[in-house]
Amino acid sequence: MRKLSLDDLHIFRCVALEGGILRAANKLNRVPSNVTKRIKQFEERLGVKLLSRQGRGIVLTDEGRTLLGHAERLLRMADEIEQEVCNGAVRGVLRLGSLESAASVKLPPFLSQYHKGFPETTIELQTGTTGALLRLVDSYEIEAAFVSEPFEQGNLSSIKVFEEELVLITPQGTPAIHDAADLGKHTVVAFPHGCSYRRRLIEWLSEAGVSPERFLDLGSYHAIVACVTAGTGVAIVPTGVLDNAVSGSLVERNTLPELLKVNHTHLVWQGEQSPQLKALIDLLPVLH
Repeated sequence: MRKLSLDDLHIFRCVALEGGILRAANKLNRVPSNVTKRIKQFEERLGVKLLSRQGRGIVLTDEGRTLLGHAERLLRMADEIEQEVCNGAVRGVLRLGSLESAASVKLPPFLSQYHKGFPETTIELQTGTTGALLRLVDSYEIEAAFVSEPFEQGNLSSIKVFEEELVLITPQGTPAIHDAADLGKHTVVAFPHGCSYRRRLIEWLSEAGVSPERFLDLGSYHAIVACVTAGTGVAIVPTGVLDNAVSGSLVERNTLPELLKVNHTHLVWQGEQSPQLKALIDLLPVLH
């Protein structure tokens, strides 16, 4: 008798991703006691602890993290089999990650086209830095992600899909920035560690032997542009984001060196593409 069932894996996966029994029960439309019982029975059959309490939440044990990766693949495979049996229709859930810049500027037309073309598929999209998104793909919490150069590809598959221009923005009235040395007296406003743009900026400054006065870490481009507008410091942002920002016209734009200003967004994934992901890739431009 097998110790695993798709239903057990589905319940376990939901608890793991929701971070708690109550939230998972709501999503599964089950009572919490039933979810708790199913997880306990599952752990007893496997002979390992999959989840442990941490404060009010639940975290995965080492065995739980291993199982989550396998659960993602098995459940995805089950969806693929079901789709092939049911007239080959693309249906189910496609879990994606994206940089905020791509999600707000580049992706909307393609997501709209996908939504119209595949009405039986739901897209769940979350944003984050390149580093954070790569970790989510690696742990199978999302199937694919739109990330920025530079990044460590490892065993991931990838295609280059978008090209964008990066620009250095400064408060109005600030003298033009001609080279990295001019940034030594400024605060750099950026996403936290894991952001590819931040990494490229630090590498540029390091090559010139320059250290910024300080860093201010923020979690959105709207906040970054607003802080630069208010005179807090300088930042690197994609021109597409700046063109759509409310205060995008209230900053000075400084041209970056050629090797720094042209940047590409890649779609990365692990393992075989699901039918849902294949359908999305067919809609995307592929750059060479």
